[in-house]
Parts: sequence; structure tokens; C-alpha cells
Amino acid sequence: MAAASASMAVTAALLPPRATAAVVRAARLPSLPYLPPQSSSPSGKLSTASRRFASIKIKASSSDESATIDANEIFTDLKEKWDAVENKSTIILYGGGAIVAVWLSSVVVGAVNSVPLLPKLMELVGLGYTGWFVYRYLLFTSSRKELAADIETIKKKIAGTE
Repeated sequence: MAAASASMAVTAALLPPRATAAVVRAARLPSLPYLPPQSSSPSGKLSTASRRFASIKIKASSSDESATIDANEIFTDLKEKWDAVENKSTIILYGGGAIVAVWLSSVVVGAVNSVPLLPKLMELVGLGYTGWFVYRYLLFTSSRKELAADIETIKKKIAGTE
């Protein structure tokens, strides 16, 4: 408050007397426009927004015992799984590689996004590919069965059962 009054005093000293009052009034105006207070009806009726959401009632309860999560159980399960892993260095290497890949892809997307027309072109390419994918694999029953068979084949290759 002292800094505001000091700056007003300096302004008053530097400006002619007529301009001083206008500047002081302008300095006191807030930067946000005036918003009138919301009136509440004296009869105690709810506003339209309050009436609209008054029927929505949310109750949080923990009566479902199967949904409880025990942090110690999770940590012990993770520790058991980590101890069961034979080649820990490979897992760490893959995890680090995944983090680097996510970071690198973020950098590439940021660079592509900074080029003026390229993001819109990429959106069009994505929209075109989505349309082609829907037409090729999802529109007809036979192609959906083919897609399901391809997915099962890929799952078997990843799991190593094929």
C-alpha cells in the first residue's frame, strides 16, 4: 500500500494539477471489469444451475471390499516378480530405451508442430488413414474376422508360442 501511495505522489508531482486527479483515479481502477454480485432470491429458491444439478447426488463409499488396494501387497508382488526376472540388465536397458524413445518422439512431434502447414497436413494424413482402416478392416464382417486373425497371429508371435 505504501508503494502505491508513493507512486501516486510521484505521479502527482510530475504532472500538471488538472491531469493529476485523472491519473490518480485511473491508478485506482482495477484491471478487471466490475462484475455485479450474484443476487440470491430472498425466497430461498435455487438458481437455474443449482436446480439443474440438485438432482445429482454422488456418494462415495468403500463398502466393496474387493476394490481395496493394499500398497504393501502391491510392493511385495512387484518385488517377487522382479526377483523372478533372470536378466535384469536387459529389462533396465529396454526400460531406458523406451523412455528415450518417448522423449525423442516428443521432440520430433514438437519440431513437426512448429512448421506452419505440416500439422494440418499430418491431420489430413491421419484422417485418410483412419478412413482407409475403417473401410479395409472394420466395415465388413469378413474383414473384421481377418483383422481378428491377424491380431491373434501377432499375439502368438510376441508371446513366442508360434
